[in-house]
Amino acid sequence: MARKSLIQREKKRQKLEQKYHLIRRSSKKEISKVPSLIDKWEIHGKLESLPRNSAPTRLHRRCFSTGRPRANYRDFGLSGHILREMVHACLLPGATRSSW
Repeated sequence: MARKSLIQREKKRQKLEQKYHLIRRSSKKEISKVPSLIDKWEIHGKLESLPRNSAPTRLHRRCFSTGRPRANYRDFGLSGHILREMVHACLLPGATRSSW
């Protein structure tokens, strides 16, 4: 189980990313349309003034049940070992165990 503070920090990053998403996207479109380098630098300065945690690259997917940040499956939102346990317990419909 992940620490509660790390999970809360991740939720805070998600809120910040949603809050500044439109500003970031419009600034990036402006940069591609502006021909002069000086104007591009000014717009880039606006992008740099945004909070660091509002960048989408800082977000991590976490396991829905345990909060584990690694080995997550996007389709299920679960980490690998939790997914395996749920498949073995027949809690995920349509998922089958591999056997050979």
